[in-house]
Amino acid sequence: MADFSFQDLTPNHILDAIEAAGLYPTSGLLALNSYENRVYQFLAEDQTGKSARYVAKFYRPGRWSTAAILEEHEFTADLAAAEIPVVCPLAVPIEQPQSTLFTAGGYRFALFPSVGGRALEPEQWEQLEDLGRHLGRLHQVGKAKPFQHRPMLVSADLLREHQRTLLSCPLLPESLQSAFVAILQPVVERILQINWSQYQHIRLHGDCHIGNLLWSDQGLTLVDFDDCRQGPAIQDLWMMLSGDRFQQEAQLDTLLSGYEEFCDFDPKELALIEPLRAFRIIQYMAWLAVRWSDPAFPRSFGWFAEPRYWEQQILALKEQLAAFAEPPLNLQSGL
Repeated sequence: MADFSFQDLTPNHILDAIEAAGLYPTSGLLALNSYENRVYQFLAEDQTGKSARYVAKFYRPGRWSTAAILEEHEFTADLAAAEIPVVCPLAVPIEQPQSTLFTAGGYRFALFPSVGGRALEPEQWEQLEDLGRHLGRLHQVGKAKPFQHRPMLVSADLLREHQRTLLSCPLLPESLQSAFVAILQPVVERILQINWSQYQHIRLHGDCHIGNLLWSDQGLTLVDFDDCRQGPAIQDLWMMLSGDRFQQEAQLDTLLSGYEEFCDFDPKELALIEPLRAFRIIQYMAWLAVRWSDPAFPRSFGWFAEPRYWEQQILALKEQLAAFAEPPLNLQSGL
């Protein structure tokens, strides 16, 4: 099994790595809220001698290939070239040609400018419509070419892998195993029955939730493309939807009113919202199970080992199975 640990990533190693890449911190390291990778904010002087905030992101060993990480960097560069506000890694002149990905002590890492802002507020219709415009522009760039080294968002192999992980998870209470298997199996089968190949798959942000959308006086900035993958456009839209059916349809209409200024949307993808929601529930559980050997996970996600959590997930999957039988959301605008 791949080594997912960060046990050798000490503060001294981090500072040495940053300095070797060409930045010289003038402050301590502030660990940011990231569990998949290790991310630290620090102050350093830029080339003009002015102090600025930066972020060092150390990629989890064994997760992505170097080629896949560089595709993440290339995608953000393509978006920035199209004047879409994203945070790109710095090309530090440690060597020629310049690179955005560095290695130190067996860890791969990248450096970013630190960007401030507050979380987007989905109940603010102007912000939601503006997000739609940003995503329309993002997807227009995403359509230009496919990823070569990053996987599809949903695949049979990946879903089966998640299923095996959960069924063999020692944290699943014995008393709930039968009920969990009884609901997980039909949900997985329903997702697999979908002909995913009939939908256009493009380069996506992939993890477009409120925490990755920063709003400031300068407008909206999209951050953290670590989960960018190839998939249907609706993946970057549905996580903004909440509330009852009427509320979700109004939110979706607002998003698409901005989105369609720059990119066409295929209404057939509305049928994928609930399957993608179910897939994310399964994927998140499997992610926690696989990462449980990382000491940061038991400390931060202790509820994953409690029977109550698994009871709640059984209920959530039952609700998703019922949602599959419901008709897709309607577009009030008639797109």
